[in-house]
Amino acid sequence: MAIQKFTGPEYGKVSAFLQVTDILLIVGSLWTLTVLYEQPWRTEHTIVVLWAIGLFVIAVHFSDVYRSWRGSLLRSREFMRLLGAWLTVVLGLLFLAFASKSSQEYSRLLYLTWFVITPLILAVWRGWLQIFLGEMRKRGFNTRAVAIVGASELGAHLAEIFLEAPWMGLRPVGFYDGRRPSGLRPLHHGPIDVIGNLESLIKHAHEGRIDMVYIALPMRAETRVRELIAKLSDTTVSVYMVPDFFMFDLLHASWGNVGDLPVVSISETPFYGVDGFVKRMEDIIFAGLFLMLVAIPMIFIAIGVKLSSPGPLVFRQRRYGLRGNEIEVWKFRTMSVWEDGDKVVQAIKNDPRVTRFGAFLRRTSLDELPQLINVLQGNMSLVGPRPHAVAHNEHYRKQVDRYMLRHKVKPGITGLAQVNGWRGETDSLDKMQKRIEFDLAYIQNWSLWLDLKILFQTVFIVFKDKNAY
Repeated sequence: MAIQKFTGPEYGKVSAFLQVTDILLIVGSLWTLTVLYEQPWRTEHTIVVLWAIGLFVIAVHFSDVYRSWRGSLLRSREFMRLLGAWLTVVLGLLFLAFASKSSQEYSRLLYLTWFVITPLILAVWRGWLQIFLGEMRKRGFNTRAVAIVGASELGAHLAEIFLEAPWMGLRPVGFYDGRRPSGLRPLHHGPIDVIGNLESLIKHAHEGRIDMVYIALPMRAETRVRELIAKLSDTTVSVYMVPDFFMFDLLHASWGNVGDLPVVSISETPFYGVDGFVKRMEDIIFAGLFLMLVAIPMIFIAIGVKLSSPGPLVFRQRRYGLRGNEIEVWKFRTMSVWEDGDKVVQAIKNDPRVTRFGAFLRRTSLDELPQLINVLQGNMSLVGPRPHAVAHNEHYRKQVDRYMLRHKVKPGITGLAQVNGWRGETDSLDKMQKRIEFDLAYIQNWSLWLDLKILFQTVFIVFKDKNAY
């Protein structure tokens, strides 16, 4: 559950502090490098730094880098925004050097090192600051007294989040509910008092005993919510709504706007904007590198396929890709037949259709290597939900809840389900449901680091996986 960002005086102070420290780190890193490389500080360095500061201030403004999140950890997505802002600075400086024909005046080694280490320094600094502030809040510094309106399942879940994450500095003082004036609500970490009704909440807010109010009432209680917000507007407490649709299974939920109306996505792809660009660059760079490494082995594999049985070298099968559109997925042929109709029978253990050489390719996943070309074409990704035959999609979409949501992203050569053991034959509905569960978890939690982790795990898993045949 996402906790809203703070936009009050605290946010302004934190934002100003971060901007100043970021600028100091940018300048300090270049100065330190000039010392290490035994170069004098020249006027040219001052000009570069001034341009870098100007470009950085503009870039971070548009990338929303200085959001103050008390209720969430500094995630990889925040680091990617910071990296995107710094990339803008680098491209801007390179363009200025090219346009002014002055690139020869600058040390390439010095500035290349500066371009690389500066975002790392900024990221480490922000990560350390996040940990430091969290530890301070655990010890009672800079905390906020939080009231939860609604002693319901949603309210209980919200309270558990606060209790399990003291680094947030959000200290729940209790529940307020018009239906239960007093009592206890048992939670995982201990009971929290239901200390009053909504009139008591207004009174305590006026007395300054509460800093923040989280309204966790059902959407059908619109009248009560409106009345409560109107009364709380006569106090200085911060008020947040926790809509009860957050109790549903959301897929990459995020806030947005349509005109001046706020909207929330219930199911959406994580690959919009900068994240989509990062994902595509990851695919192009790594797929290109992998293809260069395996080009020669692929030639020998092709010879082995041709000698193992008559038929084409590459098996092309129709599968569903991004947004459910049909794509053609390539694999080295491993069977003596090549099925791609309305009914496709999955390979089973000791399947007579699989050739001896094909069994080796399937066991080691070497038959998937032609899909690197699919990745470069843009039909697939290195990491994502594994594509299923069209016939299997049409079968399982009617039996597995939220099945088609896996097509909110491009299919992958490997995925979170595969590295967690859900690879190979799905001879029962439970197995397919578990695979879909991991596919949706991947979409919900995507990050560049998760992709790299999955790729790393895949290298070790394919050679010992007993589920592929």
